[in-house]
Amino acid sequence: MKKILLVEDDPNLGLLLQDYLQLKGKFDVVLCTDGEEGLKAFNKHSFDLCILDVMMPKKDGFTLGKEIRKVNEQVPIIFATAKAMMEDKASAYDLGGDDYITKPFRIEELLLRINALLKRVSKDNAAVELQQTNFEIGKYTFDYTTQLIHFNGQQQKLSTKEAELLQLLCLKKNSVLTREEALLSIWHDDNYFNGRSMDVFLSKLRKYLKEDPKVEILNVHGKGYKLLVN
Repeated sequence: MKKILLVEDDPNLGLLLQDYLQLKGKFDVVLCTDGEEGLKAFNKHSFDLCILDVMMPKKDGFTLGKEIRKVNEQVPIIFATAKAMMEDKASAYDLGGDDYITKPFRIEELLLRINALLKRVSKDNAAVELQQTNFEIGKYTFDYTTQLIHFNGQQQKLSTKEAELLQLLCLKKNSVLTREEALLSIWHDDNYFNGRSMDVFLSKLRKYLKEDPKVEILNVHGKGYKLLVN
């Protein structure tokens, strides 16, 4: 469940947004009523997204956003304000805001913006992960760029799909790589024949990694596979 920091000084609107996002968006929403309380909450918890009202007592939303950016440069921030002036929009983006919504707004629109931001961040994180090319797998080392597994001075050359599959398993090491995710990422289609083809590649990878008893590629029934490294 994604965790959202909502900082809104209007208690009625704040509770309405909190209830709606928790019910419809299935988010865990922490509600604060001023900027100082919001900063304390941000420093105490880990959030996936922040919604900051601009006009607030004690500490306005722009100041809060600036202080959040000093701590975390990546967390998405949506600024909400009754002002629609171009200067405010420019300030929101200059301070590292990711989106800007003007009051009054439809709650459904806010939910759409939240989901779009979280989806974009998820894709960005996945792209960064896929840039990793060197992995340690127990006593093995794997270089995705050269498609080579190294072990005790020997090396095993992998095919392109074997290397792509092993990279996904490494990125999910000790966690489940779903069958659908692997098929769509590598074969771009999760049909039966591609599934059988992937099973063959998994058998080959198990053979390549069999010399280290602490390394296993497990079948997780009904879900997918797990590269287990003890």
